[in-house]
Amino acid sequence: MTVEAAVALGALAFVLASMLAGLAVVVDLLRCTDAAGEAARLVSRGQRQQAESVVRRIAPDGAMLALRAEGDAVTVEVGVAPAGGLLFGMRVRATAFALLEPGVSGAG
Repeated sequence: MTVEAAVALGALAFVLASMLAGLAVVVDLLRCTDAAGEAARLVSRGQRQQAESVVRRIAPDGAMLALRAEGDAVTVEVGVAPAGGLLFGMRVRATAFALLEPGVSGAG
């Protein structure tokens, strides 16, 4: 009975840890998605510094912001290692696209 209980508790702990890691990935992805969308709106208005500030506030710690301007559009990508880097080899990324407002050139 003791060995079976130990194996069951180990399996239960593994399942619980996996569920918590999955939840952390989903939360980080949602935060990156929100940050990318808001940053794309700000960059499209020519407010790049505010976009960088918003990404630092909304996205998880350690998130990276990448901007790519193509013609009259901008693509913003926000990426981070989920769960504070505890899940080795994983990275979540969110991308947002926006058209530049009239009078705004490049990526701000």
